[in-house]
Amino acid sequence: MRIRTDDEVYRVDAVWLGPPRATFPWRARYVAWGVGVVVFLVSLTVERWIGLGFDFFNTAWAMVATVLITRFICSRISHERPLGAVLAMWTRELTAPRETSAGEGGAVSATRVRVNAQRPRPKQKRGRVTQRRREVSGVRPTQVRA
Repeated sequence: MRIRTDDEVYRVDAVWLGPPRATFPWRARYVAWGVGVVVFLVSLTVERWIGLGFDFFNTAWAMVATVLITRFICSRISHERPLGAVLAMWTRELTAPRETSAGEGGAVSATRVRVNAQRPRPKQKRGRVTQRRREVSGVRPTQVRA
């Protein structure tokens, strides 16, 4: 016995082919038309903000950008992942709490650093007598070897 699934029902896209007796030569889902209109209006708005005028070539480039962006967006959505779910997922991804990469605490201070009046001297080895020389203004004189 074979059990048929309902996948065939969802394989049929809600497609608008155009007005009766004057169909378009391409297939586009209803959601693609809605996304395309919104993307086209946004692209025209961005062109005006940039300072481009409303002429044929700018509008043609906006149309090309609209087709590319709409195809990209619609390639990510399907009947199993509708546009509303994709937008909700995108919003949650952007507003999700992130791990803080900055260190905790305030500015570093030297309040806990111990400062001695004399700097520590190296311990002398046994059997070797060396003459101690004083340091003059932070520069050590070279030792004379005998």
